[in-house]
Amino acid sequence: MILLILGVGLGLSSVSPWARNGVSAATFGASTIVWLTVTQLLASAMGGYLAGRLRTKWTEVHTNEVYFRDTAHGFLSWALASLATAVLLTSVIGSIVGGGVQAGATIASGATGATKMVLGNLEGSTEGGTTGYFVDSLFRRDAAVDASLSSSVAVTMEVGRIFASAGRSEALPPEDLRYVGQVVALRTGLSQPEAEKRVAAVYAKAQAKAREAEIAARESADQARKASAYSALWLFISLLVGAFVASLAATYGGRLRDA
Repeated sequence: MILLILGVGLGLSSVSPWARNGVSAATFGASTIVWLTVTQLLASAMGGYLAGRLRTKWTEVHTNEVYFRDTAHGFLSWALASLATAVLLTSVIGSIVGGGVQAGATIASGATGATKMVLGNLEGSTEGGTTGYFVDSLFRRDAAVDASLSSSVAVTMEVGRIFASAGRSEALPPEDLRYVGQVVALRTGLSQPEAEKRVAAVYAKAQAKAREAEIAARESADQARKASAYSALWLFISLLVGAFVASLAATYGGRLRDA
């Protein structure tokens, strides 16, 4: 526990909240792995050595049996220490294991969340929710003959719902493109073809932005999954190293005790 606390302090002192300052993520991860391994080596060696050195001297016991008992004492000292540490650090180990599971779920839901973020979540932030688009289509008027639509806030929200309803479509439906083009033409003074061209271009930009956000979300989730897997594997390796060192140190301490 003392070595882990020291490692946390050293790690936090090397990280900077400012961009391009402090150690890189790769360096930080590698140093964390090294420190965990060193912690296991030092702590397990000390525990195993004390378990072997402080035992009662066995008389009339075969040398092989003495060696086996020393090894078992060292292994048990490591096992008890690992169990106590696991109880104290349950939340940390759980976050490592749970991080991989959560990363997998994030990959599945990242596309939907990213798309909604890019589109401003207009579908959920306006009245009507998912059915709002279809309700709007029931009462839709021809913008070309209704000049009041050019300054209506409700129409602006309706256009947002049209974009949100289109979702991942490559292009807006023709009837939606024509209607939004009429509204844009009234507000900007563009001709109908030019307005429709602008609407199509803006929608294409929104879709491209959504795809970029989706890719970024997937990459971030995949990196989190890999980091969780690597953390679990290196933790497993460091524990195995600790078990071996504790057993070996116990035999060394036992030999010194019997000498």
